[in-house]
Amino acid sequence: MVVAAALAAMPRVAAAQALDVAPVAALPAPRLSFSEQEMQLAQQVADHPGLADFYGTNGLKPVFTGAEGAARRAALIEALGQAASHGLPPTRYRQAALRTLDREGADTVEEEIRFARAFADWSRDVSGGILDPRRVEPGIKREVQRPRTGDLLRAFAAAADPVAMLAALPPQDARYEALRQALARQSQLVAPGDAPRVPEGLWREGTSDPAVAALRVRLASVGFAAVPMGSPLTYDGALAQAVAAYQKAAGLPADGVAGPRTVARLNRGTGPEAEAILVALERMRWMRGHDLNARHVWVNLPEFNARIYENGREVFETRVVIGKANREFETPEFSETMKYMVVNPRWNVPRSITVKEYLPRLQANRHAVGHLDVVDGAGNVIARDRIDFRKYSAKTFPYRMRQKPSDDNALGQVKFMFPNPWNIYLHDTPTKHLFNQSSRAYSHGCIRVGRPVDLAHELLKGQVESPEAVFSKALKSGRETYLNLRPPVPVHLVYFTAFPDESGQIRRFPDIYGRDALVHAALVKAGLDSAAADE
Repeated sequence: MVVAAALAAMPRVAAAQALDVAPVAALPAPRLSFSEQEMQLAQQVADHPGLADFYGTNGLKPVFTGAEGAARRAALIEALGQAASHGLPPTRYRQAALRTLDREGADTVEEEIRFARAFADWSRDVSGGILDPRRVEPGIKREVQRPRTGDLLRAFAAAADPVAMLAALPPQDARYEALRQALARQSQLVAPGDAPRVPEGLWREGTSDPAVAALRVRLASVGFAAVPMGSPLTYDGALAQAVAAYQKAAGLPADGVAGPRTVARLNRGTGPEAEAILVALERMRWMRGHDLNARHVWVNLPEFNARIYENGREVFETRVVIGKANREFETPEFSETMKYMVVNPRWNVPRSITVKEYLPRLQANRHAVGHLDVVDGAGNVIARDRIDFRKYSAKTFPYRMRQKPSDDNALGQVKFMFPNPWNIYLHDTPTKHLFNQSSRAYSHGCIRVGRPVDLAHELLKGQVESPEAVFSKALKSGRETYLNLRPPVPVHLVYFTAFPDESGQIRRFPDIYGRDALVHAALVKAGLDSAAADE
């Protein structure tokens, strides 16, 4: 134990470097004796690598307890009180218990560790999310670039202003703040328990009924008061305006009519709107480590839309078609870097499509799908009359299929490549009519682009004098041509069913793959598990 504690007390990186380059005699002598408090602290953090890292490099000295730690305790307690505003479960951080310890002085090792563990949980969750996205749903491939707990705690301990340090942990993005404000508004829409419920019905201007009086009172309880123009039982113009204002705040069509949806929303607490915002906040935290002010491509799958942003401002937008709502074809979520585009691309048919869709047709008629070449492993085109397709199964079929560059090529005139393990990319398509539909989930997983040539021009801006001329020359050649992007452009395939537009207004999109429901359930479970652990 003494040796382990001595190693913990020595900075790990420095120790490793010293062992590599210094003779044994020159190494710093290890500490062989420790105070009871230091030994106790080392034992308490042994099961938490991040805290062990910090206290090991801090000489096993406390930073939260005693008068010296008072400002840090106060800053942390204040930050934990904001958990609900970030859509994080307040029970997870035990703010009330820490506040009590702070009032009592907080001067023991156990109390040091309680504050340290709360800091570790909070700094991890608010900066990079409470969940590991890859464990929530198979289609979420995103890997969060989380900060190291030891590094964060070192920065916190050294900070002249610990409040400011903690305030910098959440995403510093205007859209994240817009989501927080929207969540606060949703919470304000929950009526107090003593407010009367509105009877079911369809209430509109001109109606006179006791239910209208209940509607007035319940609306007023959530901040949408309407002074009666006459009898409080009459649905007048002022009440219609108040209902419309409430509907807009609640994300409902603002027609000023208290129909079944409006009444149901008014009678209950927070609903799907708030849940979507909670999930969106978590998803924004997953984006940590990506510079969203830098130039990037942002594809929001539920919106069926792709944009290019520069310096936080949208400079390009296009509709897209994404993968079908089928587990096999759903487009995954991840971030990568677009390195090049291919003009006049060949289409190398994915094996799954080859053996599931085309092989049965070839077995029935070897001349089927004549627009595709059958090629061997070396890329040589094989004449179909030399192949007995009937003797192969999906597992044993030894050939690939490929389509030459052409006007009806499945990839159209251009594809945009950001190499990834799932072989997902953006591309043109000859099937243009799908872009006129409101729901556009029809592909096998890749993303079809509504304005592919305009996208190519926009991506080439800044690296060539005339993007249009460069692209046109490559296209007219008729040959498969690679155009590298300098510098490469980050691409983020994201999944937001609630997201602010440029005005800050929250827009809603369908949960086409059911992923939001799973993320919300995981967030609820994290809160419940935290509460149970604290009992």
